[in-house]
Amino acid sequence: MRKEFLVGFIAIALLVGGVLGYFLSLQFSENTENKNSGKKPLYWIDPMEPMIHYPGPGKSRMNMALVPVYPEQQEAQDNTVRISPTVINNLGVRTAPVEQGELPRRIESVGYVEPNENKIVHIHTYAEGWIKKLIVKAVGEQVSQGQLLLQFYSPMLINAQEEFLLSLESGNKRLVEASIQKLKTLKVSESQIERIRKNRKADQLVDVFSPQNGVITALNVREGMHVTPENEMMSIVDLSSIWIIAQILEQESGWVKKGQEAVSTLSAYPGKVWKGVVEYVYPEVDPTTRTLKVRFRFDNVDGVLKPNMYAEITLLASNKAKVLSIPGEALIRSSQGNRVIVALGKGRFQVRNVTIGIESGDRVEILSGLKLNEQIVVSGQFLIDSEANLKASTQRIEGPENNVKVPSSIMGQGVVKDIDEAHRSIKLKIEPIAALDMSAMTKDFVVAEKISLTDIKTGDSIKFTLEKAKNNQLMITHIQRLSN
Repeated sequence: MRKEFLVGFIAIALLVGGVLGYFLSLQFSENTENKNSGKKPLYWIDPMEPMIHYPGPGKSRMNMALVPVYPEQQEAQDNTVRISPTVINNLGVRTAPVEQGELPRRIESVGYVEPNENKIVHIHTYAEGWIKKLIVKAVGEQVSQGQLLLQFYSPMLINAQEEFLLSLESGNKRLVEASIQKLKTLKVSESQIERIRKNRKADQLVDVFSPQNGVITALNVREGMHVTPENEMMSIVDLSSIWIIAQILEQESGWVKKGQEAVSTLSAYPGKVWKGVVEYVYPEVDPTTRTLKVRFRFDNVDGVLKPNMYAEITLLASNKAKVLSIPGEALIRSSQGNRVIVALGKGRFQVRNVTIGIESGDRVEILSGLKLNEQIVVSGQFLIDSEANLKASTQRIEGPENNVKVPSSIMGQGVVKDIDEAHRSIKLKIEPIAALDMSAMTKDFVVAEKISLTDIKTGDSIKFTLEKAKNNQLMITHIQRLSN
């Protein structure tokens, strides 16, 4: 008796549940229609089978009342997936809020040390002659300002000295001043002119002194060589001030101005920081790397910064206030644009396209697409994005999305899993369809009226053609059985 009562109670409960579900679906349909009165539905669905789209109201193949789907609802469903708490936990999904505040405009780059070209001097003679004595004999030697570099013999300079001595004997001040000026023009040093005045005798060799402290970087003469004013005898570089040349991204070029402070570190000297300034911003962007060259000037009094060393450069521009930003690790970059995964709660996630601004450290500015305090996924977002892309591929076969061009005729191949003659639909296990960016899956398709479903059986391998119907839904318009 108790068993019969239990069976009867379960039957009544199932009947009440079915009736209640039916009226709730009707109520939902009525509320949706009232809310969207005056708007045309995109299509109709059975809430139990939302992947099957019906062209108009009525009953589904499960004998449930169909519910209209309006543009707003379709937009809300796009790119949204639901994931169970177990899967979320296994993926290690972490979220972070969209924050607002100041974002420092920080530029980090790698450059290389170069000599300061303003501190390079080239040694030439101003008269033809021969090198008689070379004091500096190797590239790389350190020299000091006023240090003797070489001595050379020049008949022209000896004649100029004789003219100076004759002017001294004449006592004509104008001639004396003119002779001294001529010797200076020929780069005879003042100390040597004074020695000639004192000794009243012309020097056979003319001294050449270093005009600055530095390092010999080029030595093109040897003792006994004949030289003319065109010959560059040697070059001297003062490394007390150096340049660091770095490349910055094109989008960061607007942050850099002449005179801005910068800091540099070198792996050769860990923990040591050099301070410098932006000396010059080059006027052209590299067409290959899309970067802009910037020249920084740094003091190098101790001489530890050597030409061709690599250096890390950090440039801090003015902060940008009231900026919406997210962690850089949350951003998904692709050729189609930038996007993030927004956590909607209760296991729901949405792929959201975003427009980004500046990038500073580990933060990225968001110009559009997100709101303050929205939760975004910072770990596991790529797997969720893949799930959303799979859903988008599935939806693409039922109707074109915004800005997606679907070919007028698409070929596919699959195996028949089930046939519903009443609603003219078949369930297929399809192979990937490249035209729809769709992977292999099992899915229901609507079949055109002209195709006879009685000729097809479960388990048949078929080729089929998809075409767009009047309601923008894709349906099978041709079927060809393949030999099993």
